[in-house]
Amino acid sequence: MHNKTSVVITSISAPNAVLKSIAQGCIERNFDFYVIGDVPSPADFSLPGCEFYSLTRQVQTGFRFAELCPKRHYARKNIGYLLSIQNGAGVIVETDDDNFPLPEFWAPRHRHRSAQVVETPGWVNVYAYFSDVNIWPRGLPLDMVQAKPPARETLTARLVDAPIQQGLADENPDVDAIYRLILPLPVKFQRAPEIALAPGVWSPFNSQNTTWWPDAFPLLYLPAYCTFRMTDIWRSLVAQRIGWENGWHLIFEAPTVWQERNDHNLMRDFKDEVPGYLNNSAIADKLAPLSIRPGLEHIPDNIRLCYEVLVRESYVGPEESRLLDAWLDDLRQIQSGMHLVEASART
Repeated sequence: MHNKTSVVITSISAPNAVLKSIAQGCIERNFDFYVIGDVPSPADFSLPGCEFYSLTRQVQTGFRFAELCPKRHYARKNIGYLLSIQNGAGVIVETDDDNFPLPEFWAPRHRHRSAQVVETPGWVNVYAYFSDVNIWPRGLPLDMVQAKPPARETLTARLVDAPIQQGLADENPDVDAIYRLILPLPVKFQRAPEIALAPGVWSPFNSQNTTWWPDAFPLLYLPAYCTFRMTDIWRSLVAQRIGWENGWHLIFEAPTVWQERNDHNLMRDFKDEVPGYLNNSAIADKLAPLSIRPGLEHIPDNIRLCYEVLVRESYVGPEESRLLDAWLDDLRQIQSGMHLVEASART
């Protein structure tokens, strides 16, 4: 078990150029590839090298989460994570259906890597380490956009444990609607060395091009009772806060995909991002002092503790608690089944 690489996408598209490219790459490398559909997905979706899950097939998995998750929401991607874990993934790579993989996307991935480490606590604009233009990641508090991060030449490189790693995207990177409305694109990032954020250093990360290792799998959870533009950003804050207590670093690396962005209504994106513009700093401030316990066995309780705060402060809806419980129950059932299989194999 835990010896497979799995790629997960949620999409309402018919097989497009990106999905075909990823499917072919997965066939060549014997990777699992899951595409999670939704209401508008074509009923006749078919793509060699890809396991497509319609809404009906999602419910047939038996996952409680699949029954409870709202339709027409990006959080249905969680079902792809559960399928990957159930089928023995040792690495989960998530991306989107408008991200073309670069050759680097298919390179071997390693949890422990040498990277230049940012140690200064607080928010940091990681994009500044890969570009000289004024650019920042979606989710960075706006009052931190002009703040200069510690210079790269002052950072020490060392081997770090990073079970969550964010790859950047060229051409149309993951920036917020304000950036897209007023500043030029496309942008190409520099091929610079990896940056790692030490515990205490905040940066949003997205679900566009992110790699996860098994210890961090429970933290994949995308909340559903918030806007589409905040689900992965708020997940990233919860994941970082819990990861700190386990001594984990968060790595950012040069682009391994380039994006040909799907059509978006930028003013609708702006509206969906307003809760983040107003609350991302406050959420971090409320998560930081929580009594998070170290140890993998405590991660489920730690996730619940973080989401209790998000629900209590009305950042996410009260329905989130039930959905999170379903996610954690499904994970527990999967892990119990894996333990039984491993015990049977030993005997």
